[in-house]
Amino acid sequence: MDWPFRRKPTADSSSAPAIGGTALAVHNTRRQGWSRLLQGNRVIWIIAAVAILSMVAGLALGQFITSPGDAASNASAPKPGLITVPVEKRVLANDVTIRGDATYADAVDVKIETGEVGGPAVVTGQVPVVGATFTPLTIALEIAGRPVIVLPGDLPVYRTLRVGVSGPDVIQLKQALVAVGINPGDAASNLFDADTASAIAELYAAVGYPAPESESSTADSLRSASDGVASAASALSAAERELAGAQSGPTAVERVEQDNLVRSAQRALAAAQLATPPPGKPDLVADAQDALTLAETRRDAVFAPKNTGAQRAAVDAAASQLGSARDLLAEARTGTLTFLPSSEVLYLAGLPRRVDEITVQRGSTVTGSVMKVSGATLVISASAAKADATLIEKGAKASFVLPDGTEKVATVILVAPAGASKDAPGTPKGGSDSQKADAGRYDIQLIPDALTPEQLAQLQGTNVRVSIPVSSTDGEVLSVPIAALTAGAGGESRVEVSTGKGNETRLVEVTTGLAADGFVEVSSAAGELGVDDLVVVGR
Repeated sequence: MDWPFRRKPTADSSSAPAIGGTALAVHNTRRQGWSRLLQGNRVIWIIAAVAILSMVAGLALGQFITSPGDAASNASAPKPGLITVPVEKRVLANDVTIRGDATYADAVDVKIETGEVGGPAVVTGQVPVVGATFTPLTIALEIAGRPVIVLPGDLPVYRTLRVGVSGPDVIQLKQALVAVGINPGDAASNLFDADTASAIAELYAAVGYPAPESESSTADSLRSASDGVASAASALSAAERELAGAQSGPTAVERVEQDNLVRSAQRALAAAQLATPPPGKPDLVADAQDALTLAETRRDAVFAPKNTGAQRAAVDAAASQLGSARDLLAEARTGTLTFLPSSEVLYLAGLPRRVDEITVQRGSTVTGSVMKVSGATLVISASAAKADATLIEKGAKASFVLPDGTEKVATVILVAPAGASKDAPGTPKGGSDSQKADAGRYDIQLIPDALTPEQLAQLQGTNVRVSIPVSSTDGEVLSVPIAALTAGAGGESRVEVSTGKGNETRLVEVTTGLAADGFVEVSSAAGELGVDDLVVVGR
């Protein structure tokens, strides 16, 4: 085999001396092979040399480099010291944080009873704009030239109210009139009487509209009833005169005449008794006696009270006719008294109310819902766990942030178990009452304090974070971090106060108060603990 580093024999080499020539030839051949190896692979040898030198240098440098961990372990540990914080004065407060929806709550559709309009229920005016507020005596709409008056109440309108009707709707009307300062008479009575009619007339005067007019046939009925009363009264008077005449007895002339006849008969009897009877007439005394008896009987008959039954019956009949005529007159007059048409009143609970949507316009005909209204007050409705809700009191102040970042204040108006407040404005919807009750949830409602119209527009329909302080200190109090407290042998609370001399400290017994935000209110004997004293929280 011909190795690459073995040189082939030349003529000179073949002619070398034989003595020692073989060994010399071998030696020369090996030297020439290493030389060729070194010269033909110079790059490889250079790379190998560099690698070896780098390894050696790295090992040498490694003896002089120390890692941070080793350096730390080799360094001597520092002596322990005190970790202190200053005592300070601050207001401590615990808050309940909840989220709530800001809405105009309790939206309802408004429908107008138009059965009494008497023609097409055309909207002729007083159409409110979205955002308008309804209060008692507001005109919600004008239909066929007549007003629809807003009054407080929750019973829907179902009939026209006039003198003589009674029921719960009459009581509601009277209560509404009282609420707007109008006296309806006996407010506890469920009867619509003349006093109520007068109050209705005052109601229309207050809103600036004439009271509704009675039908034309009512005036004719009133005139006819008045004539009937006059005729019946005349007939009664005649019957009463006749009865009075029958009850008055004989006149003075009749009395004197009857008395004279009796006395004349008495004188004739006396004369007959004294006289001697003429021959042939022995019965003169008896005749005179009979004549006296007849005279006395006639006088008694004339003087006796007369039977006036017929006259009395005539008087009773005339009086009954007069009573009936007067009833007809009263009924006719009732028709002319002021009444309240069902189409001219709108009862709304929870006034004031805000108009959210209008579905009619001037000139349109009312056929169904005319608008949608809601509570006029923006309410933040939220839900809280029982543990948090029991800390919140009605009337408490809370804070929330508007979408533009402005912080505002709200007042808690409702704290009630979920479901118990389902009829209150702004009650959160969703889920059955039993499900909420099982979850131990409470409904929380708040009303924002004084917002501008622009802020109300920002807030409506948003979900906001509300913070309600449930406990706080009365102003700034001496406070230390909770970590500064330790317990003494008797269970008393104490803090360790640095004396300022190295690690030297002193123990101060303290009385703790409200804890919040990692701090706790403390108090101590006079002069033992003050602001800026350094208390130990660790070492």
